[in-house]
Amino acid sequence: MNGEPRDGRIVIVGASLAGLRAAETLRAEGFTGSLTLVGEEPQPPYDRPPLSKQVLLGRVPAAHTGLPARRPVDARWKLGVRATGLDPVGKRVQLADGEEVPYDRLLIATGTRARPWPNPAEAALDGVFTLRTSDDAGRLAARLDAGPRRVLVVGAGFTGSEIASACRERGLEVTVAERGPAPLVGALGGTLGALAAKLQRAHGVDLRCGVTVSSLEGDDGRLTGARFSDGTRIEADIAVVALGAVRNTEWLAESGLAAGPRGVTCDAGCRAFDMYGIVTDDVFAAGDVARFPHPLFEYQLLSLEHWGNAVAQAEVAAHNMISPGPRRRPHLTVPAFWSSQFGLNIKSVGVPTFSDQVVIAQGSLKEARLVAVYGYRGRVTAAVSVNQARSLEYYQHLIERAAPFSPGPGIADQAEPPVPVPSDVPDPNVLSHGPTVALTGHLPDRRLTVVQPAR
Repeated sequence: MNGEPRDGRIVIVGASLAGLRAAETLRAEGFTGSLTLVGEEPQPPYDRPPLSKQVLLGRVPAAHTGLPARRPVDARWKLGVRATGLDPVGKRVQLADGEEVPYDRLLIATGTRARPWPNPAEAALDGVFTLRTSDDAGRLAARLDAGPRRVLVVGAGFTGSEIASACRERGLEVTVAERGPAPLVGALGGTLGALAAKLQRAHGVDLRCGVTVSSLEGDDGRLTGARFSDGTRIEADIAVVALGAVRNTEWLAESGLAAGPRGVTCDAGCRAFDMYGIVTDDVFAAGDVARFPHPLFEYQLLSLEHWGNAVAQAEVAAHNMISPGPRRRPHLTVPAFWSSQFGLNIKSVGVPTFSDQVVIAQGSLKEARLVAVYGYRGRVTAAVSVNQARSLEYYQHLIERAAPFSPGPGIADQAEPPVPVPSDVPDPNVLSHGPTVALTGHLPDRRLTVVQPAR
């Protein structure tokens, strides 16, 4: 390859949103070599956010959520086969069907999968679901169409809350079990968590916080109910396990990369690190599986499960894969996401969990129409809007400038200046069961072997 690496062989492992957008960017920026995309699912790339919203409501069939291609990618697609290993010296990706795919540069975009119910026998009961794939959504929507007597949702993060919202909109009885003090606490902290709890109960959800599901119970292979840690029991026809995501890194266990349960560690240019902290120049990572430093958040390693991050990071990775050093650029996009549930439109910029204080800068909790601004060590780090998204662009600029917290006079629209309160977010060193953002620090994922210098 020449100084402008526009040819050669690029392999993308992961054929979902990040993989597709990376492939499109490679072609758009002039890559003329061979391109192979490997995907574990048999379907072409599809959009995941509608699965817990429109699909569960029966408005859109699961099979109709395909991602539109922005341009032809002229690629070889290996769908329905998973990667099982990586040989970084021989530069080959090993596949479950026995094929070994050679590469000059590799993009790891394997994303995440739903965290399963920990008891395999209980997880196998008819009526127990997770929600991650289009097949998952199609099967669950069909069961909701049949009118179950009660749906149990285990976990009240964003996915669990959206599932509960869809079930209530269908008129179904819903119980939500959340081990934390309120829904969404793991992502938004205590103030908005309390609002979420109030709204769920107002919409008829049987919300049980501070408890865990001790066991799922069945009869003749079918789910009949669940028992909780407080000794109570409910009857349920369906249980949806929404305990967060597992990053798909097991296939990299013997690769020598810095990959583990928290993701594949890479630099701000998406280049993967090896297990000794040395950056590679031919292996890149993007999307939900990537773990990268961000200067706005004290270079903590972020793992994001956001649609927008997958797109932006994939585009940066693709650009850097075919650009010489001086032309490479960092992935510094401010994180952003949105959710729709119980009549609320929730949008966020920044990292709410990277905070020690929060203030309601606009609107009010009582009206469920507001902007909450988060700060850490005296500067703005995040903002979350509830049915008031128009204001977020302003706060995004504050985050990008590391503006002082809390917002000054003239920003808030209340008669009285808002008073900051503790943000009540989880300890960033303790991963919860489904963070939207995981601040993972620099803890190693596996014990490293010390390499002694040759004498």
